[in-house]
Amino acid sequence: MVRAVREEATEISIDYVNQPDASTRSQSNLETGGNHAAPERKSFRLVAVGFGLLCILQAALNISLRLTLYKQPPVEEIVCRNETDDMYNLRQQIKQYLQRGWLYFQDSLYYISSTKKTWQESRKFCLQQDANLVIINTKEEQNFTRQFERFTWIGLRNLSMTGEWTWVDGAPLTNRYWGPGEPNNLAGTNENCVEIRFFELENSWNDIPCDRENFWICEKDAAF
Repeated sequence: MVRAVREEATEISIDYVNQPDASTRSQSNLETGGNHAAPERKSFRLVAVGFGLLCILQAALNISLRLTLYKQPPVEEIVCRNETDDMYNLRQQIKQYLQRGWLYFQDSLYYISSTKKTWQESRKFCLQQDANLVIINTKEEQNFTRQFERFTWIGLRNLSMTGEWTWVDGAPLTNRYWGPGEPNNLAGTNENCVEIRFFELENSWNDIPCDRENFWICEKDAAF
């Protein structure tokens, strides 16, 4: 294994083939663990990373606990806290009417009958429900009332026989939705009450004797 032997004065120098140089020994120590400082640094890093993960988990747990303990109250409960007793009572009343089959439209409640009565009997029923026969004030309400496609009484009548039509609350008629050729007192009869007859048309009203039997629509104010 000895490659060369050389004498120079009294000094003998031996060059070994298998002698690794310094750079090779250094790389070998890193790969095989010959250097003891590297494992220590690696262990320290693992400890630091583990501690950081624990901190993150702890923060997430704290947030979860806070969200669990603090439950957002229902929207209805929040609203109720900010309303007066009168508003709350009105809301409960509206809820009861809806459960009984009434419909809600533009701050009013409506009842659409399934049986027929005369105009006076129909109005009496509505009054017993703390309502009245429907009073139509807007084009939107007119379209709403005719969508049920049946002959229905509304709260419009002529008591004076002078052609002055008046709503059940005493208000004069302003917005008119008479059907073609109406009102006309057909065949000389006293047609002093009004029904929705031509429901396929926006102008759907017809005058008719009050003792005829029709379906009817009650209306009750439900504005807050």
